[in-house]
Amino acid sequence: MLMARDFFTMDDFDLSGRTVLLRVDINSPIDPATGELLNDARIREHLTTIRELRGSKVVLLAHQSRPGKDDFTTLEVHADRIGALLGRPVQYVPSLFGRPAIDAIDAMHLGDVIVLENTRFYSEEDALADAKLEKMAKTHIVSRLAPHADYFVLDAFAAAHRAQPSLVGFCEVLPSLAGRVMERELTMLAQAVQQPERPKIALLGGVKADDSIAVARHMLEKDLVDSVLTSGGVANLFLDAAGIDPGKPTTDFMRREVEDYEAHRAMCKELLARFPGRIFRPTDVVLDDEGTRRPVPVSALPAKWPVYDIGLDTIAHYVEEIRRAKTIFFNGPAGVFELEPFSVGTRELLTAIAEADAFSIVGGGHTVAAVEQLGLSDRIDHVSTGGGALINFLAGKELPLVTALKHSYKKFAKTNK
Repeated sequence: MLMARDFFTMDDFDLSGRTVLLRVDINSPIDPATGELLNDARIREHLTTIRELRGSKVVLLAHQSRPGKDDFTTLEVHADRIGALLGRPVQYVPSLFGRPAIDAIDAMHLGDVIVLENTRFYSEEDALADAKLEKMAKTHIVSRLAPHADYFVLDAFAAAHRAQPSLVGFCEVLPSLAGRVMERELTMLAQAVQQPERPKIALLGGVKADDSIAVARHMLEKDLVDSVLTSGGVANLFLDAAGIDPGKPTTDFMRREVEDYEAHRAMCKELLARFPGRIFRPTDVVLDDEGTRRPVPVSALPAKWPVYDIGLDTIAHYVEEIRRAKTIFFNGPAGVFELEPFSVGTRELLTAIAEADAFSIVGGGHTVAAVEQLGLSDRIDHVSTGGGALINFLAGKELPLVTALKHSYKKFAKTNK
């Protein structure tokens, strides 16, 4: 099903022979001791977009981590890895908008790719976050680079929930296009939300329970799903809201992880009352007894050990729901899957999703790691690159990057006719 678009893609312009600013999200795990990249999955995601621009001059903009973190560093290793993956040299320029950056852009030949400095090295990237587009367009980052480029390609879906000058400022002054990662994400997510076939289910887990509660609320209120299946920290909060105390170790952990715990607990209670029979909670869980699995029914709670996974009865029930579903959203692992004894719930649910006859979307950093670890990426319809961006989309929030792309479309559509 083709959907009407209100933003440009790379199909709307002939980019060959042009200078293109390409904003990507290649924020990667880095060993602080050696400076080496530990994983290049995000870099690989953008290769399709970069390769398609082989007839252009490509100027990459990206960030790595944030000030104060151990992995807040230059983009030199990223440039080296991009070059290795492309099989040709990629120049790293230790400047973002200074004279070395401008000179490097002006000296480029068609087919060249250069990587400018980490955008978060510059205070205006953070200081002017959430400012108006017109104000962002006047930053050094935008005002110095835009005159040397013809187009801005926005491919950083994983950062789509953030409004910062290097992400949205160019949309005011240059025709701005969705890159292939961005286009695919928005197309697949819209397709899943608009999918008419039922039942539609959302499996929400992980420790970021506050985000997932917003997703559950939106999806149930808008009737985007028939039921929500909870696990992980999300389930712990719903259990507590239903009057089942998981026990001090689990509740203490949840109170540390979830800001305004009582407010979110109250919201869970309200959702359970408003949508009876549509929010599923575990009927049994697995406790961590110093590394050993200790399965117990929920009726045996509270426990002196923390809850680390869902139990076998809950898995069997959830798998049955997955098999019946026509559309599946999955965000957040079912337990502490990094520890082998407590990976069972996450593994069984993801395997069932891979085998299901349904349109499936999974996302979130830990979830994607689990999918890759299990070798299931090719059997799931869409593995999203976004964590916060995906959650915000599913919670019905407007994504600043999408807003900026739409703004650019309105502003430059006439000049493209």
